[in-house]
Amino acid sequence: MKILIVGSGGREHAIATAVAKSPRADKIYCAPGNAGIAQIAECVPIGAMEFDKLTAFAREKAIDLTIVGMDDPLVGGLVDEMEAAGLRVFGPRKNAAILEGSKAFSKDLMKKYKIPTAAYENFDDPNKALAYLETAKMPVVLKADGLALGKGVLICNTLKEAKEGVRTIMEDKKFGAAGNRMVIEEFMTGREVSVLSFVDGRTIRIMSSAQDHKRALDGDQGLNTGGMGTFSPSPFYTDEVDAFCRRHIYQATVDAMAAEGRPFKGVIFFGLMLTQDGPKVLEYNARFGDPEAQVVLPRMKNDMLEVVEACIDGRLDQMELEFENNAAVCVVLASEGYPVSYEKGFEITGLESFENKDGYYCFHAGTKSEDGKIVTNGGRVLGVTAKGETLQDARANAYEAARWVHFDHQYMRNDIGKAIDEA
Repeated sequence: MKILIVGSGGREHAIATAVAKSPRADKIYCAPGNAGIAQIAECVPIGAMEFDKLTAFAREKAIDLTIVGMDDPLVGGLVDEMEAAGLRVFGPRKNAAILEGSKAFSKDLMKKYKIPTAAYENFDDPNKALAYLETAKMPVVLKADGLALGKGVLICNTLKEAKEGVRTIMEDKKFGAAGNRMVIEEFMTGREVSVLSFVDGRTIRIMSSAQDHKRALDGDQGLNTGGMGTFSPSPFYTDEVDAFCRRHIYQATVDAMAAEGRPFKGVIFFGLMLTQDGPKVLEYNARFGDPEAQVVLPRMKNDMLEVVEACIDGRLDQMELEFENNAAVCVVLASEGYPVSYEKGFEITGLESFENKDGYYCFHAGTKSEDGKIVTNGGRVLGVTAKGETLQDARANAYEAARWVHFDHQYMRNDIGKAIDEA
């Protein structure tokens, strides 16, 4: 089979690595890809939002299957466009990707179908939002409605902070058009858990749980980022939590989307909060998480292509997912100054240390090839993942491996997986 993967980050590198393990993968392309992906796939210089070019390329090369990794093209309708051209593609259509594309939509869906989530109100007028805050209980969570690279969420502890947040999102448009509408939500406390799943429109199959670390700095301080590291499985995702979520959240979401005439095929990412009142949905994503994919996919035993095709063909009910009985931890090596401002173009050394090392992975997120060298090309540069028998082992291995590579102005959190010790 000839496979095309759309995207350029660590998530796509993890997807490409999983696809490459399949005996059915004869040739892998990635658009636009990065320097790490280029070692296992042919990268083509087409952007993820260049739908016409992607479709034309897939037809020209007789691509058997396209896997869309990123949120923007999914929400923008790349799957619809490729399907209209007679191509086989994995990911939700535009009318289903709205599950991630509009926070207001997903909150209304949960309310309608009684899926547990935080109380909320939607606003498209900043003055009405400000008036509502006057009576709201602090802290509150403000969410830009649209896509904001995982950063359009503000936790506000005081009324003053919340009012400034409304101005930031809706008036200053810090997150662009994503802030035309906004959700104000009650603040929930508890442990966060991420759960990825494959969906074929009717059937859902749950992958292993994970936990992300969103804040830039140690101790969960600093600004929200795309994710500074993650571990899998989460020790807090117990059998009891799993049973509750299967009964009240997972299948309920799939059924709700089908009932709305928006059948979902692809990956649903459930961001959960384990509250005192039971698990509640924080957010949905319509694709693999990044860096969650980097700790979940390396532990999956199934042939990635078989699972993906079962989703497309609506036969996921005939398949069970299998995961290794171990753990994985990913530590993100970022450019100093991320997520605000940072320099690019520094040479990365030591990448060869990962060659032929079983259980160790260096997923490229923001890299490119330049004059025969691999250099930094983004805020999040590399995701160093390691497996271990236990979470503690995997963490020790990941931090050991993080020392194998180097680039100037490198930054990482030193406390990824600190919650493991509290389990």
